[in-house]
Amino acid sequence: MASICNGIIHSGEKPYKCVHCEKHFKTAGDLQGHFRIHSDERPYNCTQCDKSFSTRKKLNNHVQIHSDERPFKCTQCGKCFKQSAGLCSHLKTHNGEKPFSCTQCDKCFRTAGNLNTHVRSHSGQKPFKCTQCDKSFSSAGNLNTHLRKHSGEKPFKCTQCDRCFSQSGSLKHHMMIHSGEKPFRCTQCDKSFRRSGHLNTHLRIHSGEKPFKCTQCDKSFRTVGNLNTHMRIHSGVKPFRCSK
Repeated sequence: MASICNGIIHSGEKPYKCVHCEKHFKTAGDLQGHFRIHSDERPYNCTQCDKSFSTRKKLNNHVQIHSDERPFKCTQCGKCFKQSAGLCSHLKTHNGEKPFSCTQCDKCFRTAGNLNTHVRSHSGQKPFKCTQCDKSFSSAGNLNTHLRKHSGEKPFKCTQCDRCFSQSGSLKHHMMIHSGEKPFRCTQCDKSFRRSGHLNTHLRIHSGEKPFKCTQCDKSFRTVGNLNTHMRIHSGVKPFRCSK
């Protein structure tokens, strides 16, 4: 029996077919684990949180989240990961590989998950709903970030000062204040910027582009902030009061 199983593994044969979908599997155990996707059965419980999983392998992968151990190391930059899938995804940043292509535009992605999230930008689908307000999101990550607005949670802490942030990207940009790093360089002059958005705004000085147009006159502006300031001329709004 063992020799038969070994033969199937090496041959790539998948004789076990799911009766609910078109998928095939090499072993009866793999098929049984797959069945739980259809039944939503999750018999493997995490002892450190309330999550449950359909297979022991998925549980073992999840348990690494609770541990500080990062056994999967990138040989090109030394960065370490808790899961092999995280390392595999990271390696594509070195080789530039983006094998997952959108069928509706020319964008490509490193992971199937990133592609699925992007596809929702075409469909407008936002399946992740906030339980505390009426907002919905295209990805679980965006929902989790939004939920911190309700909770006030700021888990991303600066190691050089006492500031905390609700998003890792905000922390990353803040750290550039300490390091002085300005990675976004203008190709037409010697200025550099911490954010790509600031560079894009600056480039309009060179191009003369003014995409923000006033709806009440023929003036245009390089930034939305300048447009908003201008609109007060038409509305008469004077939001800044003298304290004396």
